[in-house]
Amino acid sequence: MTPITILLVVCGYFVLLLLISYFTGRKANNSGFFVGNKQSPWYVVAFGMVGASLSGVTFISVPGWVKSIDFTYMQMVFGYMLGYIVVANLLLPLYYKLNLTSIYSYLDGRFGRISYKTGALFFLLSRTIGASFRLFLMANVLQITVFDAWGIPFAVTVIITILLIWLYTFKGGIKTIVWTDTLQTLFMLLAVGVSIYLIMDKLHLDISGLSEMISKSDYSQVFEFDDWKSKQNFFKQFFTGAFITIVMTGLDQDMMQKNLSCKNLGEAKKNMYWYGFAFIPANLLFLILGALLLLFAQHEGIAIPERGDDLFPLLATQHLGPVVSLFFLVGLMAAAYSSADSALTSLTTSFTVDILGADENDELRTKKLRRHSHILFSFLLLIVIMIFRVINDDSVIAAIFTVAGYTYGPLLGLYAFGMFTKYQVKDKRVPYVAILAPVICYVLKDNSLAWFGISIGFELLMINGALTFLGLFLISKRKKK
Repeated sequence: MTPITILLVVCGYFVLLLLISYFTGRKANNSGFFVGNKQSPWYVVAFGMVGASLSGVTFISVPGWVKSIDFTYMQMVFGYMLGYIVVANLLLPLYYKLNLTSIYSYLDGRFGRISYKTGALFFLLSRTIGASFRLFLMANVLQITVFDAWGIPFAVTVIITILLIWLYTFKGGIKTIVWTDTLQTLFMLLAVGVSIYLIMDKLHLDISGLSEMISKSDYSQVFEFDDWKSKQNFFKQFFTGAFITIVMTGLDQDMMQKNLSCKNLGEAKKNMYWYGFAFIPANLLFLILGALLLLFAQHEGIAIPERGDDLFPLLATQHLGPVVSLFFLVGLMAAAYSSADSALTSLTTSFTVDILGADENDELRTKKLRRHSHILFSFLLLIVIMIFRVINDDSVIAAIFTVAGYTYGPLLGLYAFGMFTKYQVKDKRVPYVAILAPVICYVLKDNSLAWFGISIGFELLMINGALTFLGLFLISKRKKK
């Protein structure tokens, strides 16, 4: 595709998003921005959350994972379903009972003000880094495919990208996001489906031929029960998947804000069940695409890139023709922006409510605070993306992103301790526990092979939460009456 064609596609895409924003956000108040006036249809929320979960990182990375881990990622996906059941029956009833706008308000009533601020700050840190990283990937693609040819600096590309997101979210917030995410999920899944169909056509495969080819390939393994030391061991993957869902969905303001926009608890539960179920075939599609890409490369004698993340972009833009290239671009935009727009909205909500202490009953002051916060985090995303660009080192960026992932462990420990014990903690000491647990985990991960002869993978999240739980127990002072 020519740069002009790509630019027209990008512009057309954003015109659609801005139209949705206009109709959903023109009468939105603070309640509409924060929780969609609790009028969001559960089935729309469920479908849109699939796209928000499958970010640009997933869109690029999951197909590339097949090269190294086959289909064993599905073990974690099955674990996700267990996590969604826990969230629906344990956390959602709590949030609806307390009528929360920010889920971290729970920590204020349970432990105290400092614990509350600590939980919110950990979310703000992690989500800011995560959203910036995903937008960095998208901006990089636009820079390489369009703006480099016109001599436009990367900073301008990023400013335009964030400005467009700001334009369609600053009025309606979650009321708009629920509908734009639905459109973007449709585009993303359509991109994957069309890519699979066109590759099958090039390889002269039907459905049965596709199934047979993948099953006979080197990439068909789904389950790993034998090797306990392997990161792909079923039990490690399954239970880690469950805990990842509990933490990165149930304890994440970004994902829960959409659930809290449903009309009532019953509809929020329906949303969670159906969203969790839909996540299984959605991820399976990405893995099938990854296997097809590898088999197509082998069939055509194309060198498979060393980095798995380069597999889909390389074949889509250079070897599979303009139609796949077009759908790749649309799918990547849909995946990246459906994650980034909801992240910006949740960051604005958490900062306005949790840090600035906005009172929703004061409509004018709260509206002013959230608009200022929206601008602040748009600017902050720009700064972090530019820092990634300056670093320009995959290993360093990956380390930063991994460290940001550690911040969910303290949230897991805080909520588990609050919900499953009656003990109160010394509120002022909670930040020390929340910082120390991830630091210990970082040291453990780097040295586990040398010290214990095992490699620690995603299960580190559970260790992180357990260490936080233990630390909170050590600083508990009395039973809560």
